[in-house]
Amino acid sequence: MNKLTLRDIELKGRRVLMRVDFNVPIEGGVISDDTRVRAALPSIRHVLENGGSLVLMSHLGRPKGKGYEAEFSLKPVAVHLAKVLGMPVTFAPDCMAADDAVKSLPAGGIVMLENTRFYKEEEGKTKKAEGMSDEEYQAKKADLKEKQKAMAQKLASYGEIYCNDAFGSAHRAHASTAVVCKYVKTSVAGFLMEKEIEYLGKAVESPARPFVAILGGAKVSDKLAVVRNLLGKVDTLIVGGGMAYTFLKAKGHSVGKSLCETDQLAYAKEMLDMAASKGVRFMLPEDNVAADKFDEAAAVKVTGNDIPEGWMALDIGPKTIKAYSAVIREARTVVWNGPMGCFEMKPFAAGTMGIVNAVAANSGCVSIIGGGDSVAAVNQSGMASKMSHISTGGGASLEFLEGKELPGVAALNDK
Repeated sequence: MNKLTLRDIELKGRRVLMRVDFNVPIEGGVISDDTRVRAALPSIRHVLENGGSLVLMSHLGRPKGKGYEAEFSLKPVAVHLAKVLGMPVTFAPDCMAADDAVKSLPAGGIVMLENTRFYKEEEGKTKKAEGMSDEEYQAKKADLKEKQKAMAQKLASYGEIYCNDAFGSAHRAHASTAVVCKYVKTSVAGFLMEKEIEYLGKAVESPARPFVAILGGAKVSDKLAVVRNLLGKVDTLIVGGGMAYTFLKAKGHSVGKSLCETDQLAYAKEMLDMAASKGVRFMLPEDNVAADKFDEAAAVKVTGNDIPEGWMALDIGPKTIKAYSAVIREARTVVWNGPMGCFEMKPFAAGTMGIVNAVAANSGCVSIIGGGDSVAAVNQSGMASKMSHISTGGGASLEFLEGKELPGVAALNDK
């Protein structure tokens, strides 16, 4: 971690513009899971306890970028944050017109801006309209980039110091995550950002060994670069979920109606060969829980590596759970991203929960859990406290594991 953090700077009497990740689920105006809000509390409290004031900004969901949309308003989050902190939180209903609220902010006070994605300039992306010439499209993109710079300048005017504590958005070069840093003298990492970078960075650069990576989820295409990058770093790569059947097909097995990306078979074969050449153990399912249809009430049976015609594999089988668990128990570093099967349906949850149990039981390893589904499984199991680190950034943690530079991190000041 070679970036400045909140603990490296004087905060007393200074106003901090902090990008947080308050992209939380809201049902009927009520937050149903405030994990991301609570994850930002250490940074928020540190600023307030050290005499600073705060302007918070975040996105929520995917509004159209054409102005206010009630279902994506951050106002319920501001109300919830006030309850959690036990202090007032002023809500500014337009992130680009918050000067009065910011100027009247007392030391130790908080203003929270409305959803930054109500402005298209935040993301700075546009699509080519039907019938639009290439020249018109390029002009449109250039205009939007200029507007993005103007938005970033406006946001920057709200604080003397910029702090990014939104790791979940750090892989996006948005106005509030990266461009804003060009217009603020000091840009630092918050404590959550620091923790994410330190855990993931150590896993990728200097892991305690054996280093085991577990990848699951539906598609190989979602994790192409991750597999390639990790094969140069891990001792064992464990694969489950729908993506496993593309690899099994590449090895000559029949996969029935299981999810299989035929356009990725050459890549899968290349990765299997690469693993062999690097001496990396590449583990695929030995047995599978197959169903005759994608339904919780489907007929179910355990099969070997060849899935019968008309059946689809929806989870790893008991032999595979045992084999994977044995390797995980010996690991000293475990990185896990993606479930082993359709764990949302009870008949196909054993594989994912088996991995949760194995990782939780290895108290001697550094365990890093990333990806929405993996995190959800760990939280459902009640074993979150037994994991070393649960990442708040699905896409960001994947891109970090791919070896990509994250714009929201790169833009921060070096120590």
